[in-house]
Parts: sequence; C-alpha cells; structure tokens
Amino acid sequence: MWSSTRRTFLQAAAAGLAIPRVFAQTPKLTTTKLDDNIYLLGGAGCNIVAQTTKDGVVLVDGGLAQNAPALAQAIAKLPNEPNPINGHLTLFNTHWHPEQTGLNESLGKAGATIIAHENTRLWLTQNITWPYDGRKFNKFPKIAQPNKTFYDKGALDSGVRYGYISDAAHTDGDLYVYFPQQNILAVGDAAYGQGWPFVDYWTGGWIGGIVGGLQRIQSVANQDTRIVPAQGPLLGFSDITAQVDMYGAIFDRLNQMLNKGRGPAEAVAAKPAKEFEAKMGDSDEFIRQAFKSLWAYQSPDA
Repeated sequence: MWSSTRRTFLQAAAAGLAIPRVFAQTPKLTTTKLDDNIYLLGGAGCNIVAQTTKDGVVLVDGGLAQNAPALAQAIAKLPNEPNPINGHLTLFNTHWHPEQTGLNESLGKAGATIIAHENTRLWLTQNITWPYDGRKFNKFPKIAQPNKTFYDKGALDSGVRYGYISDAAHTDGDLYVYFPQQNILAVGDAAYGQGWPFVDYWTGGWIGGIVGGLQRIQSVANQDTRIVPAQGPLLGFSDITAQVDMYGAIFDRLNQMLNKGRGPAEAVAAKPAKEFEAKMGDSDEFIRQAFKSLWAYQSPDA
C-alpha cells in the first residue's frame, strides 16, 4: 500500500520541475542497502543516504536537479520493514553545490524540512560565479532554500545527529550527518572517496580545512564507522587517517612555499604531492587550487 510520503515523492517528481529536454534521459541509479532501513543511492550526481522509517524519510543530499524525478521514484520504491512509511520528509544539504541540492525545490514544494548550515543557506540566496571556469549558479527561490539552519550541531527526534564541519574542508558550510544506531556517518565532500578533492576556495574551502575537517570526522567516528563521502566508495576510519597524513604533508609543503614567496605555478612545478599520484592521479590542478586557497587564510592581503 502506498503511503502518503511515497505518494508525495511521486507527486513531487511529476510536479513539473521544468527539466530541459536535453536531460530527459533517465539516469542509471543504483541502490545499495547499508543497514536496516538505510540505503545508499548512487548515480544522481553524488552519493545519497536515505533512511526510511515509520516516521518518514531522511535524506542526506539530493543529487543534481535534472535527476530529481528519477531519484524521487527510486526513493519512493525503497523497502521499509516492518512498517509502512507515512511520515515527514527531511533533507540535509551537506553544502550548497548543485550535486547536493537538486531535490530542494521539489521537496520544498512538498513541505519537507530542509536542513543546512546557515552559511549554505546564505550561498543559495545569491548568484555565484566561479573564477575557476566562469560557471554561474543562480540563487534559489525561497521555496528551495533550506528552511531549518543551525550554527553548531543538532539532532532529530529519531536520534540522528548532525554537526558543522567548521574547518571549511570543501566550503564554509560543510556538515556531517551521523546515524548512531547503524554507525554510519555521511560527510559530503569533506572527505573524498576517489581522486583529488575540489577546493572551492571561492566559497570558503581551503587546504588547511581539508586536514581539519578530516580530523573532525575522526572525532565523530570510531574504528567501525562506515563513512559515506559525496563521491566514491565507502570509507573506513583507517582511510580517513591515511588522508589526514597525506593532506597534512601537502599542507605543510604548500605553506612553506607560501612563506617563501612562491606562487601557484611554482607550487605546481614543485610537485609536492608526487608520491601520492600513483594512487590519486595527476595532482596539478588540485595543487594549484589548494595553493590559491592558502591566500585567503594565510595571506588575506594577497
């Protein structure tokens, strides 16, 4: 029997999201059961964690907007034993990027609670143009903006906890969502499961924040925690520890070059991440962006 929440997802998917024809093809979504009533949805633009309970659905991130109809269908079909879903919709935005916020408008119209750090809401209320590639992002309409924001940490009535990753690992609005009963921690792009991370220094991210954010993840997690990044496979505590060591070494090297008056091109030429490239791939673009991110935090007058 279809519950009200399942019908809401399908109605939101069919509500006329003005998806361009070029995006009309259905994405290939995957669904993986992580634990009782917790699923990992892939293929919509980022990893999405969905928890289904008798009280409703909790989502961590929403994929790209063009994938919202297919994603809503996939969520509506998730199994939920032993009770039918008939409650409320809750959506977390781990930060403001389009891979995380594509469900905001449809679920906002459906009356969902959209939770984000206040900085994420503020970014979504203005037009943004990236200096990296000139890409433009239009501000969100009010209905699509987060309607419940916080500054430090919070919890749902179900016991799900969330908190601010104030180190600015990826943006200055990063958050984590922790499911304590299942020991699953969703961290958005504060940790990467594959390849080098994107350092969005235009909206607050920086290389030092990558290190600090990973250490913060360590403080929330334990040796048995399954950690869900926005991109790539699940991570374990040992993976986070290895990333702390790697990015810590890179940060120290870049900081030394900055203090010697070097610039981004010189940092790239110095190959400060060379020993990690066999596993991580070419590091040039990451090093360029990471070095530029230092200017805002270490040399604000640069």
